[in-house]
Amino acid sequence: MIDNILFGVILAISEIVIITAAGKWFPGQLYTVSAAAAVTAIVMMRWGIWSALHAALAGIVYVGVQGGTFEQLLIYVLGNELSLAALLLIKAAGREKIKDNVLLTILYALTVQLLMQAGRGGVAFAFGAGVGAIPKFITMDILSELFTVLIVFIASRLDGIFEDQKTYLLRMQQKDENQNGEDQNG
Repeated sequence: MIDNILFGVILAISEIVIITAAGKWFPGQLYTVSAAAAVTAIVMMRWGIWSALHAALAGIVYVGVQGGTFEQLLIYVLGNELSLAALLLIKAAGREKIKDNVLLTILYALTVQLLMQAGRGGVAFAFGAGVGAIPKFITMDILSELFTVLIVFIASRLDGIFEDQKTYLLRMQQKDENQNGEDQNG
């Protein structure tokens, strides 16, 4: 639980800083950058379905900082939840393969990001935004795709960050037990 809270805090602070900086230094820019998919993808790899909370939190923070409407809140919160379909990729390929294979890592990161964007566009379309809503959400957030790939790639190379946490904790426990056994025998 603490791990999920920490990632939630990281996500919230990142989004607030990015949105505030963009509004002050780059007003009127057509493109945005977001940590939403990167953090959601990492948490999804670590804790699976619990990443739904982070996807929703990202939407809440984004719309809250922007001062958006209730409809926008629904677009971002519900739309971000489509990223959970990437759990199917995790199930099909396996966490270890995604972590260890650079192309699968990139594919996974892009999948989470694109699902999030398509979800937002789909919900906006449902609210009457028109067919162009989906491509608009994807093209406006193109820099986030690069950002997400970079962050997820870096996380995949760090020990214990981009892997199932139950497996990681058991591995660390085994390592400690082996180390303690060696200390007592040696």
